[in-house]
Amino acid sequence: QVQMVESGGGLVRAGDSLRLSCTASERTFTLSNSAMGWFRQAPGKERSFVASLNWIDDNTAYADSVQGRFTISRDNAKNTLYLQMNSLRHEDTAIYYCAAAKSGVVVFKTTDPRLYNYWGQGTQVTVSS
Repeated sequence: QVQMVESGGGLVRAGDSLRLSCTASERTFTLSNSAMGWFRQAPGKERSFVASLNWIDDNTAYADSVQGRFTISRDNAKNTLYLQMNSLRHEDTAIYYCAAAKSGVVVFKTTDPRLYNYWGQGTQVTVSS
C-alpha cells in the first residue's frame, strides 16, 4: 500500500514562509501520473482542501483562503510534491496532509478528499501570531 510522506512543517511566526514536501513510500509510485493534493486539519475542525495539482494537464487549484499565498508544484526528477507557503497567518495553523489519487485516474473534483486514495500521516504547521 502506497503511503505519502510529508515533511517540512514547523513553528514559524506570522508573515514567515515554509515549504512542505511530499514523497511516496514506494519508489515505483510516480507522482506525475496522479492527481495530487494538499489538505489541512486545524484543531476541532474538519479536514479541508488547500491545493491540488492535476496530472493530466498540470492544472492547479487553491482554496480561497490560500490563493495568492500558497503555491503547489511538483519536481518530476525528484518525484516530490511541494507546497510553498508564504505570508503565513495564525489561521494557517494545522496538520497538513499530502494525498494522491491512483495512477492514471482522472480526478475532476480535486477539492474532494474522498477522491484521493493515498494519504500521509501529516506534518504540523504552527504559526504564532
